[in-house]
Amino acid sequence: MLNPLIEKYVCKEKRKEAYQRLLNGEAIQYIIGNVDFCGSIIKVDKRVLIPRFETETLVAKTIEMAKKLFSKRINVIDLGTGSGCIAIALKKALDCDILAIDISKEALDLARENASNNNVHITFELKDMQEKILDKYDIIISNPPYIPYEGYVEDMVVKNEPSLALFAKDNGLYYYKKIISYAPLILNKPGLIAFEIGDNQKELLDEFLVSNFKDIKYEFQKDLAGMDRYLFIVNE
Repeated sequence: MLNPLIEKYVCKEKRKEAYQRLLNGEAIQYIIGNVDFCGSIIKVDKRVLIPRFETETLVAKTIEMAKKLFSKRINVIDLGTGSGCIAIALKKALDCDILAIDISKEALDLARENASNNNVHITFELKDMQEKILDKYDIIISNPPYIPYEGYVEDMVVKNEPSLALFAKDNGLYYYKKIISYAPLILNKPGLIAFEIGDNQKELLDEFLVSNFKDIKYEFQKDLAGMDRYLFIVNE
């Protein structure tokens, strides 16, 4: 059966190879080589996660909140940037300077290419999001690894996408706890932390926040499917 995406985006000379890759279980986005993310064309391959619709919603909600919170040029840090899709979308929508970090040099190489292809200036840095961050920011945004090691993942995802960007310790909460713990040192006032979370992590994160940060203002928001997929923390 013909695949409409392959027929549309892959030249005739390479379609046989593309269909073979599809039969071998490769993700269609990697075969085509790019995705549309918030109106920007983002190149993707197996160095990075494939951007999802849920992350587009994270960006849209962050932009909406940022426009209400700030009336100046702002500083943004994107923790675990991957393909650079979040940073690129925010740079196009907001008056901001952005630092995008990732632990993977290969991912950063692709993110730099994507920023160049989209004609935006973003500062990229090879860095683990657990390491000390020196400057202060108005927005901290992250779609970190959040799948528990024992959690269910579709075979296509496991076979195609980098495990470094998928899995985390502590029921998938490891990076959220790390970032939230050091955020007071680097978040300006007013300031915003924006996370994409797993659809079953709201209660665990709520418990962590209530137990450790009694005065913090935060809210969970739902994705388009009605699942709890976002955590926003506001420093007012």
